[in-house]
Amino acid sequence: MSEIIDQAFVDLSAREFHDVLRLRVDVFVVEQQCPYAEVDGRDTEGRTRHIRINGDDGPIAYLRLLDGGDSRRIGRVVTRPDHRRTGLARRLVGHVIARYPGELVLDSQSYLVGWYAAFGFVATGPEYLDDGIAHVPMHRPASLDR
Repeated sequence: MSEIIDQAFVDLSAREFHDVLRLRVDVFVVEQQCPYAEVDGRDTEGRTRHIRINGDDGPIAYLRLLDGGDSRRIGRVVTRPDHRRTGLARRLVGHVIARYPGELVLDSQSYLVGWYAAFGFVATGPEYLDDGIAHVPMHRPASLDR
């Protein structure tokens, strides 16, 4: 089973960052047909974590963890199509919960609300559209870390 790689931006090689961006664009922009500014400037922030699992030819699952001070934000959770439903995203989210205690927030695509609820996330607001895709804001309270 492939190991989880957890790095700051400064520790990523140019090739690693390219491959992560390619996976994110291939899924979020191309597959989901959602043209938006994928490169948002947050990847390079000093406390941002890039967490992934690699296959033989690069990243097959990835998420980005942003540090918001009082909480951390999980985002860009993505699995390559040929590796979906294999538990990779579950491993990544589990890694974040285990390694980064405290409140976690995210904006779940609506069809994944139940999936995130299994980790203790609860909805914090109504469904909304983000670039035409339905999302629900969610958080996982720090009290679940005890």
